[in-house]
Amino acid sequence: MVRKLPTRLPPPEWLVRNFRLQRTPLNRAAAARAAVALSVPLAIGLAAGRPEYGALASIGALNGVISDTADAYRMRFINLAVPQVAGAIGLIVGVLVYGSGWIAVPTVTGIALLSGLISTIGAVASVSGLLLLLNAVVGAGLPLPGQWWAAPALMASGGLLLLVLALLAWPLRAGIPERASVAAAYRSVADLLAVCGDPVRYASVRFESTQVLNQSYDLLLAHRSRPHGRGRELTLLLAQLNAITNLSEAASAVHHTGRPLPSAVPKAVRNLAHAVETGYAGPVGLPSLPSATTEAARAVDQALRHAAEVVAEPYADASGIGDGVEGGVAVGMRAARVARDILLSAGAWRYGLRLALCIGIAQVLVSLIPVPRSYWVALTITFVLKPDFGSVFSRALLRALGTVGGLVIAAVILAEVPRGWWYVPVTCVLAFLIPALATRGYAYQTTAITPVILLLSDVLNHEGSALLLPRLADSVMGCAIALTVGYLLWPESWRTRVGDLLVKAMADTAAYVETAFGLGTDSAGHSRMRRCLYRDLSVLRAEFQRALTEPPPTSPRATAWWPLVVAVERIVDATTAAQVRVRHGAQVPSASEVQQLALQLHELSKALGQTDGLTVRCTLRSGPSDVLQPVYQEVAAATSVIVPR
Repeated sequence: MVRKLPTRLPPPEWLVRNFRLQRTPLNRAAAARAAVALSVPLAIGLAAGRPEYGALASIGALNGVISDTADAYRMRFINLAVPQVAGAIGLIVGVLVYGSGWIAVPTVTGIALLSGLISTIGAVASVSGLLLLLNAVVGAGLPLPGQWWAAPALMASGGLLLLVLALLAWPLRAGIPERASVAAAYRSVADLLAVCGDPVRYASVRFESTQVLNQSYDLLLAHRSRPHGRGRELTLLLAQLNAITNLSEAASAVHHTGRPLPSAVPKAVRNLAHAVETGYAGPVGLPSLPSATTEAARAVDQALRHAAEVVAEPYADASGIGDGVEGGVAVGMRAARVARDILLSAGAWRYGLRLALCIGIAQVLVSLIPVPRSYWVALTITFVLKPDFGSVFSRALLRALGTVGGLVIAAVILAEVPRGWWYVPVTCVLAFLIPALATRGYAYQTTAITPVILLLSDVLNHEGSALLLPRLADSVMGCAIALTVGYLLWPESWRTRVGDLLVKAMADTAAYVETAFGLGTDSAGHSRMRRCLYRDLSVLRAEFQRALTEPPPTSPRATAWWPLVVAVERIVDATTAAQVRVRHGAQVPSASEVQQLALQLHELSKALGQTDGLTVRCTLRSGPSDVLQPVYQEVAAATSVIVPR
């Protein structure tokens, strides 16, 4: 029998992942703010007879739209104000070196190095570093109207308008985003309790619940450095979050019994979530539950009743679990510590040097080759070469394709829409689409941003459709520089960080095993350690997903680590289940058993560090018997998948 060959080859899986549309809810408020903040300054500029001033203010608002992602009002202020200050500084430096010839090259390159260093601090610092470099590039490469201070002031006014819109409802909705975040944590734990005993769905729901808990802790603990300490409402929310963390731990014990919980348990947790979200502080009735006859059932019963008491108590103590996040430290001390960490971080310097090298080459190239509006090349590099935003290779590919899509939209608008007041409603619609498409994928975000930038650029320089082909050439040139100089020439680009993160996770798991059963130096902090460990596992999963979007050989190498990613999560979960059972009546394992288990985990961590490849030799299995037996089985399963090549 002759086998018929396929007439069309399917696209590679890593390419499909890059273009897969991410289904996330639309943030209508952020989209509306973007529409108003970008269109109103342009309208004011047209009305005043200075449309170029309105365009600059709209560009400043566009810079703010990029970082307008926080729900809590305090975090909105930080996320919007700090990057705007950094952007204003970058623009001032750029304007001062504009037209100075080769002086601009080392100046912008030095700013690129500084931008790369501070971008490694955290999310807000990353956006601040991005705007610092973006605006410096724009100021150094684009003639801006007015005195040297006019453009920074106008762009800052646009950012200020967006900030005012973002904080407009703060007096009326203070505390609502924080309560909604804690309520979401309760609902995520309810979903986790609902799938206990389900071997198919439990792992994915556990991962989602961990992400929600992480986000809630990040939101609440971000305010702990205030000089006057925590407010009463914040203290209560932290106590409620700590209480649901106990219930999340108990879910591990229930899952390892292999038996589902009564549907009344997750329903009761959802009722608590509603009480948290609405701010209700009265008694919360719990349904009648079967008598708790096992350690796992007793753990759930006790944690559920404790959570109900905390939700009903208007004055609660938030001491205890936390999330391993340092609070109450003076801002000056924290800043000094961050600066020291950056200066001593090899990773921060590597990224800063890569970014500076790419920007320096781009600046030299456009100085030697007559490229109109040459700042676009460096802008493209700045957006693409952001590894904390995702794969550099994927972003270069998606940036190029998104730019093509955006240029097509811009070509239609520039050809059909007359310059002037008609630009205002068009800008309003396009601005609304930026937050709407930003969460769908980077290519879609680029498609939305590109026509907005070109429209505002046309207001500044009146070049019309003549902007299109040069912008495409500049984008391709910037992507090529970022891919070759910032990606392909660096050996670390061809290897995944999944293995390194796994080694660390396995070593931390060994320390967690010792701590969970009282052998470590901080046995009272086992819950905090578990939360930090699950947070690290979330980072590990995110890195794994990022590596899958890389082209071969990186994506196949990352795929080989997947059995160990699952194995480490199951070891942590089994250890948590054993520790919960011990707390509620199970026999305490002997010190020699715990030491032997921890030693085996340390040896496993060392083996991972010496392994270049992985081969799966068996599937993971579990079968509860003794209190530590499930943990031993998971460790044995993890050991069996590691075979040095």
